[in-house]
Amino acid sequence: MSITILVIEDEPAIQELIAINLTLAGYTVLRASDASHAQTLINSRLPDLIVLDWMLPGASGINLAKRLREQERTRNVPIIMLTARGDEQDKVAGLEAGADDYITKPFSPKEMLARIKAVLRRRAPQLTDDIIKAGSLTLDPATHRVMGCDKPLRLGPTEFRLLHFFMTHTERVFSRAQLLDLVWGDHVFVEERTVDVHIRRLRKALEPGGHQDHIETVRGAGYRYTIRPNT
Repeated sequence: MSITILVIEDEPAIQELIAINLTLAGYTVLRASDASHAQTLINSRLPDLIVLDWMLPGASGINLAKRLREQERTRNVPIIMLTARGDEQDKVAGLEAGADDYITKPFSPKEMLARIKAVLRRRAPQLTDDIIKAGSLTLDPATHRVMGCDKPLRLGPTEFRLLHFFMTHTERVFSRAQLLDLVWGDHVFVEERTVDVHIRRLRKALEPGGHQDHIETVRGAGYRYTIRPNT
């Protein structure tokens, strides 16, 4: 799964360094040099994670982080604050503004990549390549394989993404609209009933392993993935 990271940094050399290392690591990179340009990019394509410099021309990174956390659409996008300000009180201010992590300049590209992976694993596990296990069901994002009771299960690409999301967010109820945003992607305009079609296909694909009942319909609310005993 391609992960998009928005880098908001006004120093060209640092922006280039970050972008090159992220691209080599397999990420799709968007770039902005100020808060205004960043907001324009976010409005057109919601990134999966934001690397945000504290000191920006115009609105500061702190103010942008606060604004993103106040908006429903961007509230849950992970943010890593990047800054030369290393005092404890500055770190606290960044975290209180909504940052998930804090990297102090100068930094090593390896440290940055490690922190990005850690934040994604914590905040957006459906975007990682970690093998997921729930009961006797196993999903491997890297190989696109699903095993149920040690038997391979055949899933279409959309059903695979849907199952991956459910297995990384067990026991939580998601509405059709939420699933469209989180699984199909931001700015994808399809009917909410499309979710029902793919839920039926997913259950059908899980039947050979007896795992179809993991996907529960919650009347008036949406769908939930429940781990059942012995399945």
